[in-house]
Amino acid sequence: MRIWLVGWWVALTMPVWAAQGLGMGYEPKYPDSFKHFDYVNPDAPKGGHLTLSASGSFDKLNPFTLKGTPPAGMGYSSNGFVFAEYGLVFDSLMTPSEDEPFSNYGLLAEDVLVAPDQMSVTFRLNPKARFSDNTPVLAQDVKHSFDTLMSQQAGPTFRSYWSDIKAAVVIDDRRIRFEFKRRNSELHMIIGQMPVFSRAWGRGKPFDQVVDEPPVASGPYVVDKVDPGKSISYRRRPDYWAADLPVRKGMFNFDKVSYQYFRDRLGEEESIKVGALDALEETSITAWVRRYKGRRFDSGEIVKTEISHRRFTGMRGLAVNLRQPRFADIRVRQALALAFDFDWLNQRLFYGRRARTMSYFQNSDDLMARPELGPDERALIARLVHRQDYLRIVQGPLPRPAATGDTPEGLRRNLVEAQALLKAAGWSYRDGALRDGDGKPFVIEIDIADRSSEPVLAPYARNLGKLGISLQYRLRDAALIKKRLDDFDFDMALQILGGSSSPGNELYDDLGSKSAAERGSQNFSGISDPVIDELIDIIVKSPDRASLATAVRLLDRFLLHQHYVVPLYYGKQYYMVHKRNLRRPDAELPQRLLAGSALLTTWWMDPPKIGERD
Repeated sequence: MRIWLVGWWVALTMPVWAAQGLGMGYEPKYPDSFKHFDYVNPDAPKGGHLTLSASGSFDKLNPFTLKGTPPAGMGYSSNGFVFAEYGLVFDSLMTPSEDEPFSNYGLLAEDVLVAPDQMSVTFRLNPKARFSDNTPVLAQDVKHSFDTLMSQQAGPTFRSYWSDIKAAVVIDDRRIRFEFKRRNSELHMIIGQMPVFSRAWGRGKPFDQVVDEPPVASGPYVVDKVDPGKSISYRRRPDYWAADLPVRKGMFNFDKVSYQYFRDRLGEEESIKVGALDALEETSITAWVRRYKGRRFDSGEIVKTEISHRRFTGMRGLAVNLRQPRFADIRVRQALALAFDFDWLNQRLFYGRRARTMSYFQNSDDLMARPELGPDERALIARLVHRQDYLRIVQGPLPRPAATGDTPEGLRRNLVEAQALLKAAGWSYRDGALRDGDGKPFVIEIDIADRSSEPVLAPYARNLGKLGISLQYRLRDAALIKKRLDDFDFDMALQILGGSSSPGNELYDDLGSKSAAERGSQNFSGISDPVIDELIDIIVKSPDRASLATAVRLLDRFLLHQHYVVPLYYGKQYYMVHKRNLRRPDAELPQRLLAGSALLTTWWMDPPKIGERD
């Protein structure tokens, strides 16, 4: 039996075991008897060695601690709980389907029980579940994973994400109950996505000292070979316990997955061109159009594939650090945004293939703030404790990123407006630079891990220079950039916020006041506002999708009026360069799935034909 959670705390008349799925505000798509997800090929052949690339370096095998950089393929990150890419090593209690807004189906847990008072959830483990050392996955391991990730030895995101969970209680070897501090509309769902690892991992060492030991987990792959900072490979487990489960059928098809590390993006490009890599997702339109050419492309040995998507992209922007006094004035932040000429970039660099980001929840029809407040939104504002503060900020039309029409006149108009805003904020141009009242020049530093950002930042720096602001972008090691972001030691940084089809507890870490001072949080800007905190609480407690969407739209509107970021752009297609023997399902890419994640989970490699070289 499945649970359809329209408002999950609606009183249940009796305990209900859900063998397959939980839906967040709707009936789950897949019935109890489903055999596989619609977006996979259940008959995909297994085999082959997939070689991919990664940027920068890595210095640890533990993805959950704050210090250091984990390797590609692990999936989790201490300062970004949601998968940056699909993990190869760790299984979770439940796993989401990628073609629904937010549904979970059993993986390690074969059953889940929501308590009648909705103040706890109990998971019953699949007796077949095994770690990579062939030991069973027990409730004690689940509790160990939770307690460890909630401790100070792990990154802070987990403590923020699961802050409403009071305790994990072992009932017996196969059952574990998570008790809640308060009702929370998605807590039973997000704790189901917790990565689980064995108590044997690290052999009793303090978790923050578990650095080089390969994880002991229950996922489809194990760490095979490691050349620290240079390469890592994963080997598919022939005894993977979940290989035939409906939620894993047709997935994780490569016998081996390797990542080669590069310091420069051009190195990755050249490697795919000569056949040293099997696939590369290209994010540069200029490179896609102009540089992927030659004999191997002409012969069909290497293929360029454009993959359309409908994914929620969220807010991709340049976040300013409000901890720096010069960014505290909203007029300064508005001026910085006025200097960014997207229209020029889109025509000159992107061949018209990018769209401007307008929302923290871009591409979501029901979550993006609308031009005018609706009756439901006005009613919610009237109930806000901080309604006067909300109304004080949210005045006038919905802010939209400034456009130039790709004309000198349009840019000049925006820069004149920016100049006036800066003057009103106390900045004046003298001695060749924009200066504050003490004569200190306005300088902004941005760290970049590779040169792919330079074509975007160079024209932005040129426009800011016309205002007397010096934008200095510096190439730094990715590990150093991460440390500086963790310590909030930066002026401006590229950040992607939102993008979830069902926003909830992650907003505490992204935007909540508590996370503003929490080292390693995702609250790069240092946002600390009681209005935002109140709206996040309302979102997390929302009883149904309609209520959640109303609160999210109000949050989006408030954030846009505050101009915390310089909005950038997004694409409606993924660009994948790959060898011709790589295949993908005929089904459309599901809404939630990233192209890189789809490559790992749903693609496969055709066996080489007789006499054909790999």
